[in-house]
Amino acid sequence: MNNLKGKVVFITGASSGIGKATAYEFASKGADLILGARRIERLEEIKADIEEHFDSNVLTLHMDVTDLSMCKKNITNLTQEWKSIDILVNNAGLARGKKKVQDANIDDWEVMIDTNIKGLLYVSRYIIDIMKKRKKGHIINIGSTSGHEVYPGGSVYCATKHAVDAISKGMRLDLVDYPIRVTEISPGMVETEFSLVRFKGNEDRAEKVYEGFVPLEAKDVAEAVIFAASRPKYVQINEIILTSSDQANSYVVNERK
Repeated sequence: MNNLKGKVVFITGASSGIGKATAYEFASKGADLILGARRIERLEEIKADIEEHFDSNVLTLHMDVTDLSMCKKNITNLTQEWKSIDILVNNAGLARGKKKVQDANIDDWEVMIDTNIKGLLYVSRYIIDIMKKRKKGHIINIGSTSGHEVYPGGSVYCATKHAVDAISKGMRLDLVDYPIRVTEISPGMVETEFSLVRFKGNEDRAEKVYEGFVPLEAKDVAEAVIFAASRPKYVQINEIILTSSDQANSYVVNERK
């Protein structure tokens, strides 16, 4: 097992859900954390809690991954201490709406494409520069079972996650000579703020998504990230696909009556 103590881990979308859970899992292993998100006040609360309970240093960054100039500035202006990034977790992502393609809101498409595809690329581009100079690193992209299947009303979201899958495979080819490891973690349904964001704050509709079965928790995905990150340096986990026991694929679940 690769010891994670003292490693510098950069996590996007770290203010809630999988990103937050991943931050705590790495902190429990003694890693130092760079946490990026738009909700900086939440990040400051997480920073204070982690530094109180774990032997982990935390740097918070106000960061919108859809803003190229903000991504570049945040990453290139890191101090030398924080520039030694060992692991990047590209977690920032979202779904917006679930209407069929002929009825969908085009603005929702723009948000999903900008966040899930372009945001991942923006952050990766500048951190890869750092990893190339160090001739080592590990990029962990949070994908989805939706990157392997398509369901009604999810065409564009699924397309963005198919893109994450393709980008992850392409990165693995492009970066093999450095060597920089690339892993994709593809979870099924995880009970986080995901559905609340998708349905634009409609709590009733969001809660119904998880009714009648037991979904994954954010911690389950975070533990998969840790597993991939902690393998010996000659071992690369290409992909982990995980769902709850009640979920067969992206849209078939065991609905307990």
